[in-house]
Amino acid sequence: MIDWTILTDNWELYLEGIRNTVLASLLALVGSFVLGIVIAVFRIAPIRILNVIGAAYVEFFRNIPLLLVVYLFFLGLPVLGLVFNGFISGTLGLMIYTSSYIAEAIRAGIQAVPIGQKEAARASGLTYIQAMRHVVLPQALKIVIPPICNQFLNLVKNSSILGVVAGMDLMYFGDIVNADTYDTVSSYAFVSLFYLVLTIPLSLASRSLERRLARSG
Repeated sequence: MIDWTILTDNWELYLEGIRNTVLASLLALVGSFVLGIVIAVFRIAPIRILNVIGAAYVEFFRNIPLLLVVYLFFLGLPVLGLVFNGFISGTLGLMIYTSSYIAEAIRAGIQAVPIGQKEAARASGLTYIQAMRHVVLPQALKIVIPPICNQFLNLVKNSSILGVVAGMDLMYFGDIVNADTYDTVSSYAFVSLFYLVLTIPLSLASRSLERRLARSG
């Protein structure tokens, strides 16, 4: 049986967790999107070393657990003298991890753009970078908006990893409430409810956007 007084008594803790979860998700989304574009361009660039760097980045971060990526920042970088708190470490880990998936989505979008588009841009006098920026990427990004929206949805759920490194997110404060009340079911039921409040509108918006893009061709 869920004890609703746990929610009313700890509302401020849950609210702070929601704010930090949203902030970490937004920061990680922007960072992973920008980094994903760079890595995607590396992967299809006509320079071999860039291809190798892009492929190595994607294969490495896509094939290790998110927790290890976060630990890399939280526990690994202090060895080099760089100390980040749990929020920054978790957000950076989310950004790096998610960017590897976004990079693959954008690379697929770039490859879906007809090759003639890039060739026509180069023939008109644009450099490779200019052709990618002004001709290819705008078309590719429209193609990959739905999968990127799905990655954002996954990112919000994955942000719960911040709780492991005291990242002040929703899961972290759920742990605190559980430790104070000893009511595990109620404490985490409200955490689940708040995650649903965040993710269900995102899921519906993503589906709506996908349908609109499909209708527009």
